[in-house]
Amino acid sequence: MPAKTPSSPAAKPQPDETAESRSHALSALLMPKNGLMMAVEQALLRGDGAHASPPIAEQIAARLAGLIALDLLQPGQRLFETDISDVLHVSRSPVREAIRILERDRLVELSARRGATVTAPDERDLQDIFEVRTALYAILLEQVITDRPKDLDAVFEQFLPLLVQASTETPEAYAVQSFLFNLAVADLCSNHLVVDQLKAISLRTLRYVRLGLATSPELVPRSVKRWRALHAAVLKRDVALSIEMSTKRIGAVLDLTVMAIRQSQPAASKGRKR
Repeated sequence: MPAKTPSSPAAKPQPDETAESRSHALSALLMPKNGLMMAVEQALLRGDGAHASPPIAEQIAARLAGLIALDLLQPGQRLFETDISDVLHVSRSPVREAIRILERDRLVELSARRGATVTAPDERDLQDIFEVRTALYAILLEQVITDRPKDLDAVFEQFLPLLVQASTETPEAYAVQSFLFNLAVADLCSNHLVVDQLKAISLRTLRYVRLGLATSPELVPRSVKRWRALHAAVLKRDVALSIEMSTKRIGAVLDLTVMAIRQSQPAASKGRKR
């Protein structure tokens, strides 16, 4: 949980924003959670059911993070504490803490004037994000292959068939299953700083991976092949080859996310001109 910091003044709705329009924008919070959303939330909540229920603030943060990752809350959208607390029937205190968690993971940004706004990385941000992701994943693989090789084998045996199945369904299902696969691998690492950073990075980029795959579904089979190549290297216990395969896989994901951003920017610009 993030350290407590002085809360920003609550953002005042702009004249063109009515309570009704804001409620409509947050209506996704009231929708029955689909399987993909539930999977993302469960993966984000620490303990994954093994311990007592997570604090309400973490539950709210996981719900909002899932909505952002699945594009139900879009970049630039403002999140009002009052609206969220009304929709979820909770006090504003855990909502405020949940927004701080999202700020820590850079899914929202806070300002004194506008309050919380859903963020979106640009190309330069993505280059930086994936450079860090590549380095962290190398640290993770070296440690896990050395210390927990059998557990890593078990994760691949569990998730690789699910990934292959998702590849025959929808690009969104495949993107989410890849996300869950990555989180399962990360959970084997004993370096919690690496785990937390990789989870936050994966969540920030999930939206653009989804968009990129939806635009170019022919890339899904190539992605499966890269996962298989990584698996083969892991089975050989070849750390250097595993890192090389993971670097190629992550590089391909970067290309996909950059493509998604380039394609979404013109649409966003048109929307601002209206």
